[in-house]
Amino acid sequence: MPPLVKICGLRTPEDVDAAIRFGATHIGLNLYEPSPRSVTLKTAAELRSRAQGRVKVALLLVNASQQATGEALAAVRPDIVQFHGSETPEWLAAVKRLIPAEVWKAVGLKDAETLVRVQKYRGIADRILYDAPAAALPGGNGTRFDWALLANHRHTMDWGIAGGLDPANVAEAITATGAPLVDVSSGVESAPGVKDVDKIAAFLKAAGR
Repeated sequence: MPPLVKICGLRTPEDVDAAIRFGATHIGLNLYEPSPRSVTLKTAAELRSRAQGRVKVALLLVNASQQATGEALAAVRPDIVQFHGSETPEWLAAVKRLIPAEVWKAVGLKDAETLVRVQKYRGIADRILYDAPAAALPGGNGTRFDWALLANHRHTMDWGIAGGLDPANVAEAITATGAPLVDVSSGVESAPGVKDVDKIAAFLKAAGR
């Protein structure tokens, strides 16, 4: 069974159509303004509408205020809310009580201790997304973590991997970690924030979709 594949940071209808056409199971829309992949709330709602019923849509938030979170969820109505900042388990639980959507938490995987600390989200997050530790941005930096940290790890939650994945290494990453979901953003771009259809197709093929 091939892993689920999320193409994140989509910004145009053409991006959405390409991801779906080549077999993505999930797409991600980024509301974090400092990112070159960010979109406005209006665009996010339009892209979500375009994808509805064809693929699961994740909305990426980074330390958004209560008001901004509420406005975003009401406007976009995503299938998944992906928190990519320092959001607490309590905050995730509060959001889960308000909306009928999955809640994912991205975590920078620095060392084995991270795998212990992440247990605080058990029973709250529907999926943990292991990413490279934050750098200039919380994610989408094109850097990878040490996949060996996940080798033979006994997971207690649904999970996936992100960080530095691209068409050339995603098959290796899947083999090394056994990841049930892989998430890519900068690895399928021709420039920051500019998705490349050929790279999207190559990534999905390499991931077995």
